[in-house]
Amino acid sequence: MMAVAAHPLRPIRFGDTAVDVEYRPDGAVLLRPRQPLAAYPVRMADCLDHWAVTAPERVFLAERTGEAGWRSVTYAAARLTVRAVAAALLKRGLSAERPVMILSGNAIDHAMIALGALYAGIPFCPVSPAYSLVSKDFGKLRHAVDLLTPGLVFADKAGPYAAAIGATVPAGTEVVASVGEIAGRAVTPFAALLAETDDERVDAAKAAVTADTIAKFLLTSGSTGMPKAVVNTQRMLCANQVMLRETLAFLKEEPPVIVDWLPWNHTFGGNHNVGLVLFNGGSLYIDDGKPMPGGIEATVRNLREIAPSVYFNVPKGYEALVAYLQADAGLRRTFFSRLNCMFFAGASLARHVWDALDDIAVAETGARIPMLTGLGATETAPFCMSVTPETSRSGHVGLPVSGNEIKLVPSGNKLEVRVRGPNVTPGYWRQPEVTAKSFDEEGFYKFGDALKPVDPADLSKGFDFDGRISEDFKLATGTWVSVGPLRARLVSACAPLVRDAVITGIDRHDLAAIVILDLDGVRALCPHLSGTGDLAAIASDPALRAALASRLSAMAKTATGSASRIARAIVLDAPPSIDRGEITDKGSINQRAVLECRAGLVEELYAPAPSARVILAAE
Repeated sequence: MMAVAAHPLRPIRFGDTAVDVEYRPDGAVLLRPRQPLAAYPVRMADCLDHWAVTAPERVFLAERTGEAGWRSVTYAAARLTVRAVAAALLKRGLSAERPVMILSGNAIDHAMIALGALYAGIPFCPVSPAYSLVSKDFGKLRHAVDLLTPGLVFADKAGPYAAAIGATVPAGTEVVASVGEIAGRAVTPFAALLAETDDERVDAAKAAVTADTIAKFLLTSGSTGMPKAVVNTQRMLCANQVMLRETLAFLKEEPPVIVDWLPWNHTFGGNHNVGLVLFNGGSLYIDDGKPMPGGIEATVRNLREIAPSVYFNVPKGYEALVAYLQADAGLRRTFFSRLNCMFFAGASLARHVWDALDDIAVAETGARIPMLTGLGATETAPFCMSVTPETSRSGHVGLPVSGNEIKLVPSGNKLEVRVRGPNVTPGYWRQPEVTAKSFDEEGFYKFGDALKPVDPADLSKGFDFDGRISEDFKLATGTWVSVGPLRARLVSACAPLVRDAVITGIDRHDLAAIVILDLDGVRALCPHLSGTGDLAAIASDPALRAALASRLSAMAKTATGSASRIARAIVLDAPPSIDRGEITDKGSINQRAVLECRAGLVEELYAPAPSARVILAAE
């Protein structure tokens, strides 16, 4: 690793990260970037108009059409379609009270509906497909429909969404679909929207859009209950893109090209990545793959054909990609040919994955490719804090970017982080009480996260993520347990076998864990399990249990006390349920919900005579 680290980083233009620090008498600390935020436009639709004129034939969006190739739409063609959709939506009298709801994965038609609404000043809400296609009771989708009262619902393919629409969408609400029908229900073909023209009305509607106009609603992941609808204004989206471009200054040099699967119903995929392409006149190739068996192969096929200039993924995606990059010279050559940087979010990137990516990049290019990350939220549109290429490492979130003020407030033995800036939401739709609780008296949004300074004597060196305040608890001894960092250490110590874990021990004398397996890693380490899909059988496998016990024991030896030593663990042998709130649509584990729903497992962990399912760390 030392030899690879000695290689230089590929040079990229990066923004100024200097901050001014204010220490207050009450213990709070404020950090303000010295570089002021550059001017930003009033509305995102201006970007589409601009690129349709200055780069009309450049590919804006492309999607797979099977093995044959790509269906693409240029900026000029997209503008014509978007204006037709805008005219159709305006004709229907839609508004914030009756917005557009999108039930669809990432697709060109999805983008045209969303941009048509954006152009016309009509809010839209992309909803996780999992609420329709994975959920059995449609509880979260029903909640979203009741909260937003959509005036039009779009589905790219009517058939797969028929049951969900039938169970949750009122009979009088118009349904639009690209293809397919729903038995017993009228469905408007998407093509019918494209026949509308009303240039005068569309121009007037676009001109009426202000910085305070609601652009979209984004649903929170539901990790602490039912999803909330985060108001995203035009100001938030536009300001955030300027923050991104001033920080990732190399974006000014060439239009970005990205190959991306990250879902548009989340802020990372839908605001950060789609917005980055639209704002900077780039090209987005919609990746039909996913970081899982049966999905990563599609991603690899796409990356063999399209060379990204910036690459975004979650840690699991990079982990899945590494083996293919190591084995395929053609893939390596294309992938690294014009890659300025990589970016991850959503979880910590395991050290062995990061090292492997550095190894491959050095072998292919002679340099390491900058790997970036930061801190953001749906409520911050999302870009808020960023590392630099030189300071980047897993767990580090850097410093606030231009336009954001960060306040750190003492909370127990931690520092709670809050933010104020033009990229911050005004609140949650139709939930004023929740909104009021989410901001402090100075208008700072309360993340609920904690940060730890890299160097308490020099805050300009940035901050590390220090967990979520609400997850922390006390042992019976009164000792505080910092759950987030501990969970990350456990996952790292048990790599590649464990994807996530729920830490237990509230009012107990020691800590234990319910572990959620990473089945890809399990099968790689235990090939004899490759042929079984029975989670209970996998969880009880002696070889797997021995491997987990060894890793748990090694971690326990490095513990500094009861708040960092996990004494025992049990493997979750039934998948976490999205309907019971144990897992979010993006795969995050809801600690509180698992503890409530799996109370029997907790009791089993702490029984005087541990059952055969409990894995013990060596004393």
